[in-house]
Amino acid sequence: MKRKFKDMHTDNPDRWVISYADFITLMFAFFTALYAISQVDLWKLERFSTSLKDAFKAEETPKVQPTTTIIEGIKPIYIGDIQLQRSVQDILNKAGFVEGITITSSTKGVNISLSDFTIFDKGSAKIKEEAKPLLSLVAEIIKNTNHHIVVEGHTDNIPIRSSTYSSNWELSTARASAVIVYFINDHKIPPERFSAAGYGEYKPVASNSTAEGRNKNRRVDILFLSMSNIKS
Repeated sequence: MKRKFKDMHTDNPDRWVISYADFITLMFAFFTALYAISQVDLWKLERFSTSLKDAFKAEETPKVQPTTTIIEGIKPIYIGDIQLQRSVQDILNKAGFVEGITITSSTKGVNISLSDFTIFDKGSAKIKEEAKPLLSLVAEIIKNTNHHIVVEGHTDNIPIRSSTYSSNWELSTARASAVIVYFINDHKIPPERFSAAGYGEYKPVASNSTAEGRNKNRRVDILFLSMSNIKS
């Protein structure tokens, strides 16, 4: 009688599961590596693109002097004007001139705004004696700069009642001219450094509907035109 022997080398029917698992693992590793490489390439590409943009932008943008501050869409205030503003403020403060004086800087230049009561009597364009020390100090500041100076006269909107001036236009212009004449005659500043303008009530800095606003509007502005506007 023949004996039946079990085949000890019969394949395990579940072995394919192990092979499939190995294959999936390898595929996962492969695609992970591809993903990592693609990410690095994209990052490098982005850096390269940014570098190109910066390079072209640097060539197209005009050189900016270190004395300006650029903000897109806004004309810069010249740094020299800001320094002048601080210097003028410091000089006047140390001399004790504070009341009725406002000092600002803009793209036009540096402006010393003097309330009318610090220089003139009501309705008058004659400089008060007590105002001359202040104006003398301003004259010394002018002498120590190369700026062209525009002196502007301003009033409120209350109609003038004067036998000398028929309108606020005339009064504001007369006041601006009086300040310039003082600088020229008393301090020997060359006349060609000055321009005069009278604006009457038409360039207010505050509302004319209140007494406080009208006080602010009655003023003489001494504008140091910005050196940044001078073409070399």
